[in-house]
Amino acid sequence: MQYQTFSPSPGLSDLIDCYWTLDDTADSPATKQTIVPDGRMEMIFHLGDLYQQYLPDNTSIIQPRSFVIGQLTRPLTIEPTGRTAIFAVRFQHEGLLPWLSVPLKELENCAVALEQLYGEDGLALERQIHTASSVHDRIALTENFLNLRLGSYDEIVAKAVDTLLEANGRVTVKDICQPLPIDRRQLERRFSASVGLSPKQLGRIIRFQSVIRRLLDGQFSSFTALAYDGEYYDQAHFIRDFKEFTGYTPREFYGDNLRMSSLFYGTQD
Repeated sequence: MQYQTFSPSPGLSDLIDCYWTLDDTADSPATKQTIVPDGRMEMIFHLGDLYQQYLPDNTSIIQPRSFVIGQLTRPLTIEPTGRTAIFAVRFQHEGLLPWLSVPLKELENCAVALEQLYGEDGLALERQIHTASSVHDRIALTENFLNLRLGSYDEIVAKAVDTLLEANGRVTVKDICQPLPIDRRQLERRFSASVGLSPKQLGRIIRFQSVIRRLLDGQFSSFTALAYDGEYYDQAHFIRDFKEFTGYTPREFYGDNLRMSSLFYGTQD
């Protein structure tokens, strides 16, 4: 598969991390793929065949043609049903809220159709994205749709997210609050409303993501050293977090479950 990213317009870069595409480059056999939490929400358009999404109760659904996927707090297992062709918007951690009229918690671990979120306007965007002739046209259509619906966002939460990112998630909520004109309780409430996670939850995911990058790059001498570099309390804590976010132990994930992760982190040959 071929994975590419594209930058948003400067006026939307505070809210949108990137646009990305994923396309088949060969007739690859359909295999289950594990997507791990990264603290960002996305708007997905299936331009090819749809994906099957597996649920915790061992049942499955077919994802909508176009949808928003909320915050992941557990691994997401998906499988293509045919040819993959995806166009997507990856929002900043707090970036989706200005375009929603429903609580973020209602989207957690769910793929919610654009029609459900935006009615006929969502369906119209879906049709336009499908008939567009290039990725740049799709970006222009998406940005026009988003600019027309842009609401306000919480700059204090954005600063709190920046603090977490700069510290690789290894900072307390008390320390995050110190330079901000807000107390802990207010920050946690506003953070959850804007990000869909608590500061502590996002901090855990950011720290986990820094470990995943080292794992994929092979920048570690042992799994014990990987846990130490990630400043986990001990090996058991490291393995517990790893299994919560991937469904696997570090050794299992490193052995056979890197395919989708290596695509998105740009480490695949």
